[in-house]
Amino acid sequence: MEVLSSRVLLRPRELARSRRFYAETLGLAVYREFGPAGQLGTVFFLGQGFLELSGHSDGGAGSELSLWLQVRDVASEEERLRGAGVTVLREARLEPWGLIELWIADPDGHRIVLVQVPPDHPLRRDPR
Repeated sequence: MEVLSSRVLLRPRELARSRRFYAETLGLAVYREFGPAGQLGTVFFLGQGFLELSGHSDGGAGSELSLWLQVRDVASEEERLRGAGVTVLREARLEPWGLIELWIADPDGHRIVLVQVPPDHPLRRDPR
């Protein structure tokens, strides 16, 4: 299989509320929009991937789904997001595997893991 593109699909309970959260609160850039004005689907850039919000779900957040988003400074994002009223599931901390992680929730309760890669972490080392 040759994968040419991929994206995570979320079906929120309230599309407009989730769109505001991802666009305004998190500040994700919009890749494209589609559909009718009242049910506008939105695809956001997620670094090298995409997040699509479209449709509607009556179910709760799936506990098996998490979004992993690498950021430059987890501490400043935690402060900013707390100030915006975002639910913090777990404060930022250094994990045993060497990454700094902050866990937050979107309006439907989906877990979002914000990750900072410290300068001395193997992910930052040049393997050449």
